[in-house]
Amino acid sequence: MRTLLNIIWFFFAGIGLWISYAAVGVIAFITIIGIPAGIACFRIGNYSIWPFGREVVRDPDAGAWTVVGNILWIPLGLILAIAHVVTAFTLAITIIGIPMAWANLKLIPISLTPMGRIVVETH
Repeated sequence: MRTLLNIIWFFFAGIGLWISYAAVGVIAFITIIGIPAGIACFRIGNYSIWPFGREVVRDPDAGAWTVVGNILWIPLGLILAIAHVVTAFTLAITIIGIPMAWANLKLIPISLTPMGRIVVETH
């Protein structure tokens, strides 16, 4: 079932969200200071392209600088959060899109504070 949901997600939401995360990640990589944000953005973008069967959790080894990074990230994260809301609303219009809309809504907090998080497999 996860594979089917991931395939549907990929075509209706995943590819668009991944492009958004990749674009912001590339912008972050342009500056030396933005490299940690770019890494976090690509990590979350990788999760957003195939989310079912995986979840994002806080990294226990993340340092205190992740708080500073997340504070600096919030202006860009708001743009991505809006993209998640729009995509979730669009998916929720159809019955088959409701589980994918819910998965998209779970990405909103992650898009606001991506630093210090890791993607893990769920069983």
